[in-house]
Amino acid sequence: MISNQILQNTMEGLKGITKMDLAVLDPEGRVFAATFKGAEENAAAVANFATSRADSQMIPGYQLFKVYDEAQLEYIIAVKGETEESFMIGRIACFELTNLVVAYKERFDKDNFIKNLLLDNLLLVDIYNRAKKLHVDNEVKRVVYLVETKGRDGNEMEVLRGLFGAKSRDFVTAVDEKSVIVVKDVSYNDTPENLNKIAEAMVDALGSGNHARIAYGTVVNELKEVSKSYKEARMAVDVGKIFFEDTRVVAYSSLGIGRLIYQLPIPLCKMFIKEIFGGFSADEFDEETLTTINKFFENSLNVSETSRQLYIHRNTLVYRLDKLLKITGLDLRVFEDAITFKIALMVVKYMKYMESLEY
Repeated sequence: MISNQILQNTMEGLKGITKMDLAVLDPEGRVFAATFKGAEENAAAVANFATSRADSQMIPGYQLFKVYDEAQLEYIIAVKGETEESFMIGRIACFELTNLVVAYKERFDKDNFIKNLLLDNLLLVDIYNRAKKLHVDNEVKRVVYLVETKGRDGNEMEVLRGLFGAKSRDFVTAVDEKSVIVVKDVSYNDTPENLNKIAEAMVDALGSGNHARIAYGTVVNELKEVSKSYKEARMAVDVGKIFFEDTRVVAYSSLGIGRLIYQLPIPLCKMFIKEIFGGFSADEFDEETLTTINKFFENSLNVSETSRQLYIHRNTLVYRLDKLLKITGLDLRVFEDAITFKIALMVVKYMKYMESLEY
């Protein structure tokens, strides 16, 4: 159904052109939009008119008109005045509102189609048939963006529709209350750099106060593969929360080993951590040790560069690494041990995240 705000804007626009007052009511006489006060006083007359066979009717002070959605009565338009001019304005308003109904119905049908496509609820033959009926191109390069914000206020979808919705090959929808989904046509430019720029544009459009986290899947070439890109974007959001906490834009292709860890069963993770750390818990590492470890990894196991960035003597760093070796049995200066330790820390982070979801 068309929103009341759209109906109000349409009626006010018509009044601005024709200088006549109009109102839109439902078949029971409830007012959706009006350019004058007191439209609800005609509720009984409108309800009687709705049950009649007439498409238009004059009542004291007004002209009434019916607006249909195919054979279903959808709206009643009331125009102030009993002149031939008010009758013509009413016919024009009916024509305008009928076109709006058709446009919004097509948008609703497309939206419903895209939702079912994302959720993998359609058979292959249904995808092709409905796409053809709704004039949705099949062989177009598309990518799915998932936009998650802290405390959606309902404006995100309209903001993103304003950013992309004017283009017929882009779709903005939602399958739950937590996120907004953009199915973006990228046939003109599907480079990683451009995909990231599109996500950054969404962040800017939503504003810094929205705390939006945006993830996107890989580019697909056909409609039937859109659900794949959506599932990738969904995973990228979850993995991003664990391993890329400070990153607002996360690409599925950049998840790396985090994507593999995310799919591990918790019992296997616990077994792995026990084998690596024995009776030692990763929670026992103090802040100084964790900072040293992370900086050492950032600098590709380079002792000199790490000590320089930490503003400590090289020997101090070596002492810390030796201390870590005694505790865990892993020497971070040895590549294989460093990889094992890095994975172990990521597994611990993953386990903590999963535990937090249980509470």
